[in-house]
Order: sequence, then structure tokens, then C-alpha cells
Amino acid sequence: MELRFIVSFSKANVRAFCSPFEDAGLTAEEREIVTEAYDHGIIKVIVATCGLAAGINLPARRVIIQGARMGRDVVGPAMLRQMRGRAGRKGKDEVGETYMCCDKNDLEEVAQLMEADLPAIESCLTPQRRGIKRALLEVIAIRLSNHEAALQDYVRRTLLFHTTGRGEMEDIIANSIEDLLDSGLVTKDETTSYHATLSGQAIVASSLAPEDGIFVHQELQRALKAFVMDGEMHVFYMFTPFHASGLADISWPIFRRELECLDESGLRVLSFVGVKPALVNRMANSGFSLAEGTPVEIDIARIYRRFYAAFQLRDLCNEMPIPEVARKYETSPGFVQNLSQTCQGFAVGMIKYCERMGWGMLGSVLEHMSDRLKAGAKTDLLDLAKIPFVKSRTARIFWENGLKSLRAIAEAEPKDVVPVLLLAQPRKSKINGSDEKIYLEKLRLKAEIIVGAANRIWEREQLIDVECDI
Repeated sequence: MELRFIVSFSKANVRAFCSPFEDAGLTAEEREIVTEAYDHGIIKVIVATCGLAAGINLPARRVIIQGARMGRDVVGPAMLRQMRGRAGRKGKDEVGETYMCCDKNDLEEVAQLMEADLPAIESCLTPQRRGIKRALLEVIAIRLSNHEAALQDYVRRTLLFHTTGRGEMEDIIANSIEDLLDSGLVTKDETTSYHATLSGQAIVASSLAPEDGIFVHQELQRALKAFVMDGEMHVFYMFTPFHASGLADISWPIFRRELECLDESGLRVLSFVGVKPALVNRMANSGFSLAEGTPVEIDIARIYRRFYAAFQLRDLCNEMPIPEVARKYETSPGFVQNLSQTCQGFAVGMIKYCERMGWGMLGSVLEHMSDRLKAGAKTDLLDLAKIPFVKSRTARIFWENGLKSLRAIAEAEPKDVVPVLLLAQPRKSKINGSDEKIYLEKLRLKAEIIVGAANRIWEREQLIDVECDI
């Protein structure tokens, strides 16, 4: 497979010509439709962002890379290989071609890129990635290695040990153990054995890094002292991830608009977590962004990003469709969907942390709201949302048409469910002719699956109730 260059390529020469596109703004369902159509040859050309190179399995005869830069930097040899790798994939094509379109100013760097070696494989346990501390905490918590010699033996079996000097490796281990002891995640007894504390065990159970676990511990301890229970915003704030990469940039005018609509409960949450309406108003008027030059400023910015994301989670859990949420907050549907999925995973970690710490009541509150986040629905629809093909909108249509429980759907005839499914998709109800017959047959099969699944879930829950009574 060869790589060819086109110099001085202008974006003005590229035009959309009935080609689908792939980017981070697509939802998972939309991306799946495009991917399957391309894989079956229905779609011949895809115009995509560089995110397409990050693991999506789309073999191609020809890959054309527009521009040699990702952001300000020239693409690296590893990413270039990843993008080129889908051209001429074995089993799909006998040959493959890759073209890189670059500016004249980048030609020298691109020529060097062609001669560059791939970066060496690097252990994810390096101190820069904060991996070694988590690894040592984990082996101590599960009692795989509790003594100095056992920890040394464990480390000798890692890639990090074989790519690091012996003296440097000893310093890394010693510093990591000291940090774990200082942060209260590990203790050392008189026999020089290491033991994970309760918070250390909770961090391992919730799959958090030690630094992140300490932050979560502080957040949950504050919530134990004063948790706003007469509203939803506090729980949704707790579910938002605290890394900036998982959160959208704040639109301050939108932030101000949402603050103005908060009830008394929401305003108390503002005060509790440290969001100041005056600052939001100042940012909205000035158009500036929050400074993030110091650790304190970074923590403050994280609070505002998380609260801004909590507004989106609130709307999702109150059955607002993903496209509407995206329009409301001026972002893409794909980002809203990714935020929801990320928060679902983060919520599971928070719940496990509470369970291991013995904070059962707080864990129960978080678990209930986690179910709502997963279903994208209010409390009254949680049972219906367990059924395959029944998402929040469809569940609400079922509810409004008298099918308000698992039992009601389990006892219904599939032919009676079809009209309800038609109400959930009003646009498709306008199909005529032979297409209408095909569509109605699909709905009938879908209704049979829904009724059958409701039956199985209902019977399983009844069996659990009987076993609990016994």
C-alpha cells in the first residue's frame, strides 16, 4: 500500500456530493446505519472527521486525508498508520491507496513523517498516566501482594519494569506507596504488611484512579452532611464526570437562562456545590471563559462544567428527546448521547463506592436516579423501560394509552400493541401502498417481541417476590 501526496490542496475544491458523513456529533444509531450501509456497498463514499480513524472498522479501497494537521500539530506516525490501515484491508480489497492532501508549508514535515518510526509501546502504568499507583492499590486491596517482596515480584512482571531503569523503578514504587499511605488509602502494620483502608477498597471496587477516588470521597462526604432531597439537581450533579474531556464547553447565556428557571430546591443546590449566579451572569455578559491557570481555578471551572452538564441530564431524565436536548444546549446529539452513557458508567462507580463504604441510604438514592438516567424517563416509566424496544417516548405512549405496567403489556395481544407503536412514530404512519404492509408487518413482529419480553420480565419478578416471601 502506497501513500501519495497532493500539494496545495484547497478545501474550496471539495464539495459534498450525496455522501454521508461520520463525526462525533452522530448518535450511535446514526453511526451504525452509515457503517452498515457502507459495509454492504450501498454507500460508496464517506466524508468523515479524523475520529473515524479511532477504531471504527470501515475498510476502504482508497483513503484521502485532507490536511496533515490535527488541530495545530502535524498528525503523528501512529495516527497516520491507523488512518492508512483501513485502505486495502485484507479480505476486502487486493490493493489500497492513501492520499494525503497537504499545504506547501507542511510538505517538509510531512516528508519527515513518512520516514518516522512508530513510537515505542509504552506501559500504561507510567507515573505520568497515574497507572502504577492504581495497580499497587488494587493488588493490595485484593490481597494479591501485601509485602514489599511480593509487590516487587508483581512489578517485575509488568512492561513498565522492562522499559524502566532499575533505580528509577525502585523510586517509582517507593513514591507510589508513600503517596498511598499519605492519602489514607493504605496502612502498614507492625509486620510491614500493607492493607487497603475502607476508602481504598471502595476506590478499587468503583474502578476509580486513586486521585479521582479521593475527590469522589470528598464529594460524597459533603453530600452525607447536607443532601438536597426535595429535587433532582443535586443527584444529577453527583453523576456528572469531573474530567473536562467528558464535558461540553459552557454556553454562559444558556447557563444563565437555566439558572433563572431553577426552583427553591435547585437554588439550594447551587449554594451547596459552590455555583454563584453573579459569576454566571458576569460571564454571560462579558463573553469570557473561566481562568484555569491554577489548581484552585481548575476545581472551580470543574464545578461549573459539571453543573452545566447536570442540566442536560435533568432534561434527559424528564423524557426530553436527545435531539431536543442538543438543540436546547446548542451541541450535537452525539455528544448528548455520549454524555448520558458516560454518566451512566460514572453513576455505577459512585453507587459501588457508597455500597463499599456502608453508605446504604445515599447509595439507594443514587441507584434510583441511575435507573432513571439509563431509561431516560421519569419514575413511573421505569418498569416499562425494561422492555426491549420500549424507550422513554414509547413508554410514555404506552402509559397514556392504558398500558401502565409490565403486567398490562404482558397480558395484551400483540395486535392491540401495534396501534400504540404507530402513535410512537407518527411520521411513519403516513406510509402508503406496499410499503405500508411491510411496515405494519415489522410492527407486528416488534409487538410480539415486546409482549413476550414483558411476559418473561413479569414472571421473573413474580418468582423473585415468591422467593422473598419464603
